[in-house]
Amino acid sequence: MSRLLFLFAIAAVIYLLLKSFRKNASPEKSDLTEDMVRCAHCGVHIPVSECLRAGDQTFCSAAHRDAWRK
Repeated sequence: MSRLLFLFAIAAVIYLLLKSFRKNASPEKSDLTEDMVRCAHCGVHIPVSECLRAGDQTFCSAAHRDAWRK
């Protein structure tokens, strides 16, 4: 009976170590996210780093920016 409890304790420790290792190895999702903005012409949402700005408006392409100006 004591051998069975000892084996169970070892299995529990191994499980907890593996669980904590997996938690530390996974990348943080918050590091990979970026704010999204809406194109004033077509309404498509794009990342801030890829948008074009004209005044206080944001656009997904130069063609949409130019069409909005007309």
